[in-house]
Parts: sequence; C-alpha cells; structure tokens
Amino acid sequence: MSGNSLPTYYEPAGMAASRGHYSHATSGAGLVFISGQLPVAQDGTVLHDATFEVQAQQVLANVAAALQGAGSSIGQLLQVRVYITDMALWPAFNAIYAQWAGTARPARAVVPVPTLHYGCALEVEATALG
Repeated sequence: MSGNSLPTYYEPAGMAASRGHYSHATSGAGLVFISGQLPVAQDGTVLHDATFEVQAQQVLANVAAALQGAGSSIGQLLQVRVYITDMALWPAFNAIYAQWAGTARPARAVVPVPTLHYGCALEVEATALG
C-alpha cells in the first residue's frame, strides 16, 4: 500500500449523523463503500414503526445521499447487499429498488436475517465507483 492511499471518510449533508464509530461512506482506490443504511430520517428519527415501503424508500434515499456525498451515484454502483428480516417482503423491496435504481443493474445479494438494529425491517450497504 502506498503512502498516498489514505481513505476519505464522508458524513454527507442531508443525512443524520452516524450513530457509532463509522462513516456513512468511505472512498479509496477509486471505490466508494457505503455503510449499512437503516431507515433513519434526516432528523435522526428511526422509522422502525413505519410501513415496510416507507422504510425501504428511506433506506434507499440514504444510500443515494451517501453516494452523492462521496462523489458517486446510483449509476456507478457495483454491488448492493440487502439484509431483510422477512423474505416475504422481498417482492415489495425488489419493486421499490427497481424504480430507484433505474437502468443501473449492479450485482446484488439478499441476506435474510432474524433481526436488525432498532427493530428495522431492512438494511442496505453498497460499493460503487468513485
């Protein structure tokens, strides 16, 4: 690793502050890594009691804001990982995701999990070109 390859950390405008020792986005070596995004509104409200559709839209809005804050975009996504607590909700998420992603078709994985932080229904992390 060369001495000039330090990562850059981002806390994008329009997003609630990180709630732990991490950044919403980090870039290095031409890539942008988006930390797992939960349905947390800009004011910091966790939308765990909202409908699944509202949670999914907020999570994807957070991913888009983190990408933009790091100088990337949905069109530059390479991979998206989705953690979901109920696989029966996958078709609903896939429809919301398809509208959000538009023509972008990054590699994607879905991981069923028993629970997520704050009782949320889903979490999404991603990797994109910088």
